[in-house]
Amino acid sequence: MLSGRRLDLLDPSPLDVEITDIAHGLARVARWNGQTAGPHVFSVAQHSLLVEALGAALDPRIGSPERLELLLHDAPEYVIGDIISPLKAAIGDAYRTVERRLLAAIRRRFGLGPPSPALTRLVKRADRIAAALEATRLAGFSQSEADQIFGCSPALSDAGQAEIEFLLAGWPTAEAQARYLTRFEALLKGDESPSMAGPFRQP
Repeated sequence: MLSGRRLDLLDPSPLDVEITDIAHGLARVARWNGQTAGPHVFSVAQHSLLVEALGAALDPRIGSPERLELLLHDAPEYVIGDIISPLKAAIGDAYRTVERRLLAAIRRRFGLGPPSPALTRLVKRADRIAAALEATRLAGFSQSEADQIFGCSPALSDAGQAEIEFLLAGWPTAEAQARYLTRFEALLKGDESPSMAGPFRQP
């Protein structure tokens, strides 16, 4: 790691996890294999910010620990990369085992316990909505294709639309890294101010 840590991917230690490494890596891992519109890639760091914002909008009752879980849900990808879903399914348990071990170490490093079943469902739902939005806005999918694959099509309010567009814009790497790190630090301090995404009506 750039921080000087040596992270064992097969037996990761929480002591070797640093948020600066996570933010740096996720800002440089491209969603959709980099096949997105715009002058900059849409990074996993941006996707994570979008998922956190959508999750908080879906359930405004959640606190900063739950929002941290949303923000960190794809954190293992800072070292193993973003692998598209069909390939993950083909690889199967081998990939998921590495991913689960890394995520468990990341949770312990930042004082998060295993998520409840309800929080796991919330993360998956927000992740699916984020993917549907990314697919149609950035990756060239038609709305009907996205609806068929992801099974959701949230209707955004006018305010929510503007803020979602901001989160969906491709940012320079340094900006994505800085925004991810800033949001993490705010949530770690217990700042439960509204996330960057505005309200939307649930699908």
